[in-house]
Amino acid sequence: MENNIKQHWETVFTTKAENEVSWFQKQPQTSIQLIQACKVAKDAKIIDIGGGDSYLIDSLLDLGYTNLFLLDISSAAIERAKLRLGDKAKDVSFIVSDSLYFQSDEKFDVWHDRASFHFFTEANDIEQYKNNVIANTNQNAHLIIGTFSEEGPLKCSGLPITQYSLEKMEAVFGEDFELENCFTEDHETPFDTIQNFIFCHYKKK
Repeated sequence: MENNIKQHWETVFTTKAENEVSWFQKQPQTSIQLIQACKVAKDAKIIDIGGGDSYLIDSLLDLGYTNLFLLDISSAAIERAKLRLGDKAKDVSFIVSDSLYFQSDEKFDVWHDRASFHFFTEANDIEQYKNNVIANTNQNAHLIIGTFSEEGPLKCSGLPITQYSLEKMEAVFGEDFELENCFTEDHETPFDTIQNFIFCHYKKK
């Protein structure tokens, strides 16, 4: 199953241009503002989970953050990000991994995910993802999740997803993380359609 998922995303990132996917944002303003709200040092370890060829890393580099990690299951997505970043790519640590099976010697101060979490539809996988966040983050780390709300789509890139409300997010993370902020927001896709997201900022207990 893991190989099937990986192949799906390799195909997406080798056949579609960056603005031919629904999640494209030239300026991921909400994620930037939530990371800035964490008030971490510029050398804090920040990881973008399932970041693909997102422009978040570019924006964080421009803001002076120096300890950035980009994880994606697709090596094609990572290569596209490296190509776009050019010389700046040397300032980012790139990781090709399924976020469900990711384990690191690094401990992160900010774990950001606007792309991966909603694709987990089985309770065991959702629990494993949460445990990965706990295992791979520092004490008092920040967790920022952007995921499809109950007003959002039922599928993304042809794959089933899990929709979330604040109550559902709390059921997953509330025992181990303290809620700092949560809101819903419409994302306008490149195809002029609207997807409703829920963004939650947590702090590790």
